[in-house]
Amino acid sequence: MTDGAGGGLRVVLVDGLGRPVRVAGLADWLRALVPARVSGHVTIALVDDATMRLLNRRHLGKNRSTDVLSFPAGTRGAAAFARSASASKGAPRHTEPALGDIAIAVGVARRQARDAGHSYAQELRVLALHGLLHLLGYDHESDGGAMARLEARLRRRGGLQSGVIERAEQA
Repeated sequence: MTDGAGGGLRVVLVDGLGRPVRVAGLADWLRALVPARVSGHVTIALVDDATMRLLNRRHLGKNRSTDVLSFPAGTRGAAAFARSASASKGAPRHTEPALGDIAIAVGVARRQARDAGHSYAQELRVLALHGLLHLLGYDHESDGGAMARLEARLRRRGGLQSGVIERAEQA
């Protein structure tokens, strides 16, 4: 499903085969949450855990599934992922600049939602926000807390109890 008519952020949701999917409210929520200056399109692929494990091994050298991976436009990983996730027949064509691609492992997301005591839809929001911030150039491992502060502010504004960085720090 595509969202974002009229400029700003355009969010395309696909499954692991690049077919459009609907996730009630996710694209609208993400668009409403980000600052107005954020412009371009992002593809969010909801993939199975095996696919995520493959992506994580190929791009980060970690042989395990993870919850979310971001592939900024112009990176080696983004080009390969874009071809496999969003360049299928019938996938929408974009005129906006690409921000990149986000992969979310649905099995991991369901388990994390259960462990956190909230819905799968809410977990998708947590992960999509985290992935988008990476696409915008933030890196919580090297930015002195800038991404953590922004994620906390945006998740509070978006009605989320906790975020990826906050959970990692508590673990």
